[in-house]
Amino acid sequence: MARIWIAAGALAGLLAVALSAWAAHGLALDAARTRMIDNALTQQGWHALALVAAGILAERWGGWAINGAGAAFLLGMILFCGAVWTVALTGRSLGVAPAGGMLLMLGWLLLLVAAVLHRA
Repeated sequence: MARIWIAAGALAGLLAVALSAWAAHGLALDAARTRMIDNALTQQGWHALALVAAGILAERWGGWAINGAGAAFLLGMILFCGAVWTVALTGRSLGVAPAGGMLLMLGWLLLLVAAVLHRA
């Protein structure tokens, strides 16, 4: 699983940079929708790094908690960021942003659990 989390984090980081460039230079949105996009990109960037960290730690520590963190970060990022992008671009809510946000928080909680349970 470690390689999956690292690869997914790298892809998410790549997409965050590419989408940031597109948002800055190619999108013409009102201020409120621009803030939504900025929020989605910020969350995507931070959680791309969290996925890479989960992958590195999964390789070193192993265990259900760190792999659960990776899964929660990945699914949460897709749901949250995807839902925010959808609202910003189309004006329609998918209704999954809160679930995505909760999964992102669960990922951080599982990372904490993995750190507490890890025996050096």
